Amino acid sequence: MEPGGSPPPVRTESGTGWVLVCDDTASIRLLMRINLELAGFEVLEAGDGQAALDVLDRNPDRLPAVILLDAQMTPLDGWGAVAAIRADPALAHLPVVMVTASLQQREKERSIAAGVDAFVAKPFEPEDLVDLVGDLAVSGRRTPQP
Repeated sequence: MEPGGSPPPVRTESGTGWVLVCDDTASIRLLMRINLELAGFEVLEAGDGQAALDVLDRNPDRLPAVILLDAQMTPLDGWGAVAAIRADPALAHLPVVMVTASLQQREKERSIAAGVDAFVAKPFEPEDLVDLVGDLAVSGRRTPQP
């Protein structure tokens, strides 16, 4: 740990150690934030898909290591946000994790088709989420299995 008891910042291949957490439930964002910060990540939050895209637009020179998206949000849900991310050449390389309460086979197939790199089912174990984010931050995009 660094002086003052905080963990060292996470170092990734891209040099960024921050994560974009997008969920319309404030308590879920807080849970993710606390656990990711304890692991050394900086966290920026968004309450819906459009707000997540706005955060990315405001940080073009400092992109996140990983993006966590809730599937069900309004006005722009996780599906719309991941479609916009994959359509933007400056963002398409970023790992995206879909965090959802519904991980039925149809949802997994939809996620893979949309270009999602991994899935996390709600409720989730915070340690598992942190491990996944850490792996993606270092290794980058991967193709999930249905």
